[in-house]
Amino acid sequence: MFEVLVYVYENYWQGDACPELRQLGRKLTAAGFDAEEIQAALVWLEGLNTAAQVTQIGLPAKAPSGTAKSLSTPSASSGIQPQSAHSLRVYSIAEQTHLGAQSLGFVSFLETAGVLPPHMREIVIDRAMAAPGEPVTLDDLKIIVLMVYWSFGEEPDALVLDELCDDTEFRVAH
Repeated sequence: MFEVLVYVYENYWQGDACPELRQLGRKLTAAGFDAEEIQAALVWLEGLNTAAQVTQIGLPAKAPSGTAKSLSTPSASSGIQPQSAHSLRVYSIAEQTHLGAQSLGFVSFLETAGVLPPHMREIVIDRAMAAPGEPVTLDDLKIIVLMVYWSFGEEPDALVLDELCDDTEFRVAH
């Protein structure tokens, strides 16, 4: 499934260029992917699309430039409340087991670095829980993070992109 997701990301990195799921399935078949992998990837992508759309609807609108919008005062129309600086995400036993310590540590690293906001973190966790494998490998989690950025039409910072795409197996420690 992750090979299919990488192919989709590499070929449709501009989210608006990605065809509907049905047409995407035909293109993936033409590219030579296995039908089971394609089906698993399409189901996974449909869940990602749904989560991203629901989240974007619930996010507070960005204030026009020149006006200040208080993040501490939730609006009545906002479905998602901003996370307090003092809040703490507690992972369930199922999440800890399925994601593993290495993947959870990487999610924590991205959060601490300020590049994975809480609403995107929750989608990463949701999509990782929907992914096969236990625990989810770090490489697979990095693909999930890239796909979540892609679903929001955002490109990660260059250093984050390097961390997500870099093969750390051959790094030399200094």
